[in-house]
Amino acid sequence: MPRSRINGNFIDKTFSIVANILLRIIPTTSGEKEAFTYYRDGVMSAQSEGNYAEALQNYYEATRLEIDPYDRSYILYNIGLIHTNNGEHTKALEYYFRALERNPFLPQAFNNMAVICHYRGEQAIRQGDSEIAEAWSDQAAQYWKQAIALTPGNYIEAHNWLKITRRFE
Repeated sequence: MPRSRINGNFIDKTFSIVANILLRIIPTTSGEKEAFTYYRDGVMSAQSEGNYAEALQNYYEATRLEIDPYDRSYILYNIGLIHTNNGEHTKALEYYFRALERNPFLPQAFNNMAVICHYRGEQAIRQGDSEIAEAWSDQAAQYWKQAIALTPGNYIEAHNWLKITRRFE
């Protein structure tokens, strides 16, 4: 049974009702409707409750069904989020890249990639490898610049870090 049918949260139920009405009104294929149901179940139910394994199953099924590149980008982005939360940074980066291939206007994907690179740079500093740390930090700077270029008023902390480290052009 899809998760959206068993969730007891009032807001989630309201969203599900509105989404179901929209799915009936808007002309979409049955595959698109099914893909959206899996996406909704991944986001609204499983991921928000921390049930990452279930959310991943829903997202993988949604990617199998969804054909629109823009919509697929958000599914792939959410898969990246789960891998980030699980500490699987290499997998997370892979999914953020895949999301950006389909939609290069996802500043949040660039930001998350930058955060991972910055984290790896900090790890390299703690391990005493300044050369690797510098490479990761430079990569983080590139991703943050892309995120900031897409949404100039956002990512203030990243903007300040770029200035402090003299990486802002």
